[in-house]
Amino acid sequence: MNLHEYAGETLKKIRAQKPLIHNITNYVVMNYTANALLACGASPVMAHAYNEVREMVGIANALVINIGTLEEEWIRSMIIAASEANKKGIPIILDPVGVGATNFRTTAALRILRAAKISVIRGNASEILALTDSHSQTKGVDSQHGVDEATDVALELSLRYNAVVAVTGATDVITDGNATIKVSNGHSLMSYVTGTGCTATALIGTFCAVESDYLKSAASALAYFGIAGELAAKEAIAPGSFMIALLDKLYSITPVELEQYAKFAI
Repeated sequence: MNLHEYAGETLKKIRAQKPLIHNITNYVVMNYTANALLACGASPVMAHAYNEVREMVGIANALVINIGTLEEEWIRSMIIAASEANKKGIPIILDPVGVGATNFRTTAALRILRAAKISVIRGNASEILALTDSHSQTKGVDSQHGVDEATDVALELSLRYNAVVAVTGATDVITDGNATIKVSNGHSLMSYVTGTGCTATALIGTFCAVESDYLKSAASALAYFGIAGELAAKEAIAPGSFMIALLDKLYSITPVELEQYAKFAI
């Protein structure tokens, strides 16, 4: 099965199985992310209280950790949930939002990485660079670097943490430290809707929930999301209408369309 076929078959499995994706994510994107997962075919749950995350992980098929709006109790919840996910053997996807902007944020991401086995790390180029270089900074949550600048660091991180690393930008680079896949799908309007990176991370969690080749699953999820952006841009010319069209396309894209339009380079 080639990568295009893998992507299409994985989308079929998502819609047949409706995996439960446990998100510990930020206030800014909770609603949109949940809607995107529903449109894809998954079942989202947003739960961050440390009193219940262990139980929630127990019924989930994947755990998505997003440090966008961070508090100390949330870090505690993330580490508890990640430990439980490791015990259960479900994938953990980490989105180190804004790493490099503050020491608190950077330290939190590193604490999570050291406390649990993460399956996929998804970030923009500046966030990925900041995970290995304390002097690399982000502009809030926005990237100040190009994907090409972070490719070597992504390889290093992948080997260090035995995780797939996905650096997203105009062309996404996904690596497991040995093999690398590039994905060229997407549209510039996606950068004008808040939380598209966070949504990409949640979709990676969804694809990884039903297929255990996390390199191919992460690449498939990013192609799927990028194609949705391309198709939405044909119907919407401004961010507000585009945001809604993007959800609609996540719902309407067929596995055949995913196979047909995915722009993979290996």
